[in-house]
Amino acid sequence: MEAFNAALHELVEVIGRVGLFEVVDVIAVAFILYQLLRLVRGTQATQLIVGLVVLGIIGLVATQLHLILLGWLFYNAAPITVLAIIILFQPELRRILDQVGRIGHLGRPLSAFNPQLFNRSIAEAIRAAERLASRRIGALIAFEREVGLEDYAATGVRINGELSAEFLQSLFFPNSPLHDGAVIVRGNTILAAGCLLPLADEAAVRDRLGTRHRAAIGLSLASDAMILVVSEETGGISVVENGRITRNLDPDGLRRRLSGGLEAAGTSGNGRLHLLGWRVSGPKP
Repeated sequence: MEAFNAALHELVEVIGRVGLFEVVDVIAVAFILYQLLRLVRGTQATQLIVGLVVLGIIGLVATQLHLILLGWLFYNAAPITVLAIIILFQPELRRILDQVGRIGHLGRPLSAFNPQLFNRSIAEAIRAAERLASRRIGALIAFEREVGLEDYAATGVRINGELSAEFLQSLFFPNSPLHDGAVIVRGNTILAAGCLLPLADEAAVRDRLGTRHRAAIGLSLASDAMILVVSEETGGISVVENGRITRNLDPDGLRRRLSGGLEAAGTSGNGRLHLLGWRVSGPKP
């Protein structure tokens, strides 16, 4: 009982020394950690974080038990671990910097959101996907949202043409010079075709997927783009977002999936800004 009272007394003293700045400090750190966990949720970084936590616990135990050799090993491996974290978490770090950079005018979409053009673009993309799927012609279409895709558009052929089902079909037609690459769409404009996208590591993909699906997952991990994929082998239509793939969509499911994701992006660009997943009011036009 005396030990409990002593511990309670120490706890009261510690709480009594906590001021406003300490509370703000704790809240800020908790907010940052929460947003970091949100960014890496569902990605390969989750397993990497678990591994780092386990290694940290082993190092702490080695220090407390005075295990000299094991403690020396963890102490000297610390600088290498920091460098390894930067390399392993490169996609997640890029996503964090992308989201932090969406502040003020620099974070806004490059074109104003127009509901009529948006609905037309969705309809044309779905029409093209259905026709390509019926003929089992592969396709890879990336819809730009808040994070710009100019770096990837530069790897292909610049088009800057109005999006239409017939145009998309011609780009992915077999033996076409641009049918193997990705098409990048901004608003209702086909920005570029024949683009190269980053491939997701096989370790990060649970299912056995083809190159198009791996490229779609890789781009979704490096940006907030929504990617439409038509399988050349099965004719199935999939949508990839934030590293997650929704497969075998019918026309209605595809319309709901694309409309929900792209409409949210258009709303965020129309007077709303996103900062680490939280919405804050932007300046009025």
